[in-house]
Amino acid sequence: MAVPRDQAARVIRSEPDKAEGEAAHDAANLSEQARSLVAEETRRAPSQAPGQAPAQNPGGAPAAAAGADAPKSGKRKFIMMGVVGLLALAAASYGVYYVLVGRFYVSTDDAYVRANNTTLGARVSGHVAAIMPGDNVVVRKGEVIFRIDDGDYRIAAEAARTKIATQQATIDRIGRQVTALESAVAQAKAQLASTDAALKRAGLDFERQQALSTKGFASRATLEVSEAGRDQGLAAVKSAQAAFDASRDNVEVTRAQQAEARAQLAELQTSLAKAERDLDFTYVRAPVDGTFSNRMVNTGDFVQAGQRLGNLVPLNEVFIDANYKETQLKRIRPGQPVTIKVDAYGFRKFAGVVDSISPAAGSVFTLLPPDNATGNFTKIVQRLPVRIRVPKDVAAQNLLRAGMSVYTTVDTREGAADADSEADLDASPMAHPK
Repeated sequence: MAVPRDQAARVIRSEPDKAEGEAAHDAANLSEQARSLVAEETRRAPSQAPGQAPAQNPGGAPAAAAGADAPKSGKRKFIMMGVVGLLALAAASYGVYYVLVGRFYVSTDDAYVRANNTTLGARVSGHVAAIMPGDNVVVRKGEVIFRIDDGDYRIAAEAARTKIATQQATIDRIGRQVTALESAVAQAKAQLASTDAALKRAGLDFERQQALSTKGFASRATLEVSEAGRDQGLAAVKSAQAAFDASRDNVEVTRAQQAEARAQLAELQTSLAKAERDLDFTYVRAPVDGTFSNRMVNTGDFVQAGQRLGNLVPLNEVFIDANYKETQLKRIRPGQPVTIKVDAYGFRKFAGVVDSISPAAGSVFTLLPPDNATGNFTKIVQRLPVRIRVPKDVAAQNLLRAGMSVYTTVDTREGAADADSEADLDASPMAHPK
């Protein structure tokens, strides 16, 4: 505002010899120009307060303003240069980190905690008599979880034991019969020997009488009596032989009956074993250590054989399935270290190891696998599950629960030397670990 006034004053003082009217007219014009210049400077410098006093030294105002703006402009340039330098340094640092380290880290957030979930089922039918543990309780292998009413199964087992005892008594009775028949065989054998001796005596007597009768020293009647005695002895031997053979055959038949009874005993023992097995199945036990959950029946419910009762989750043996894109698998190999962050615990980290890579993409194992041979085709990057092994000390804390989301980063700097090869797959065998 002071600069226009000073210019107006210099113009007025440069023309003192003019006429008074022209001086007044020129002064009015100069005043109008000064007011317009003041209004323009006011618009250019809105930050100046309305009541602020003008500078005391009008002649030195432009030089002072230019001197004040110069340090401010230099300071701004210095700050901008510093910011640009910091950004360039950060970009260079990131580039060096990516080239040396970062490009070897492969990450995904499509990863979840898994466990070999065990489904508990009933192996016999009946009413649920008791549920021993509560929900979400840790149980040990062999502990009883469900107890099914075992009344009918106990009766069946007792009936099988009674049948076995009866059959065993039958076998013992047949054994005694075999002993008695063996004695009868011995008696028949002795009788056969006696008749054989009698036959021999009768035969000698007949030969003697026949010789005497030929010489006329014995009568015809005596010869006939001797001949009849010989024939009777021969018939007695045949009868004794038949009795001996019958006694011996009876022993064999009885022994066969005893063997059949033993076979029936084995069958009854098998029935007893099944009855006792069914009785033991009324107790549903934990097959592994784990946490009992997802109970699906209540006390008093009737369950059928094979019906699902609940689940057992072995938290001590959890693992992680990370679904990496197929374009990320170039350098991933089993045995490489993995950094795992758990969402549920504020991204706390722990270390894992790549255990294996799935032989097929997840879409292959779906109920209805996609068929790209029909219709329009849109290529979609597939994902393959990578199994990551969790350290036992971390799993033992039971903090990782099946289904939790995690963030996994695989360090591929080691074990993937073959991944940088540009050779064709059929050019030479590539050393992929099994």
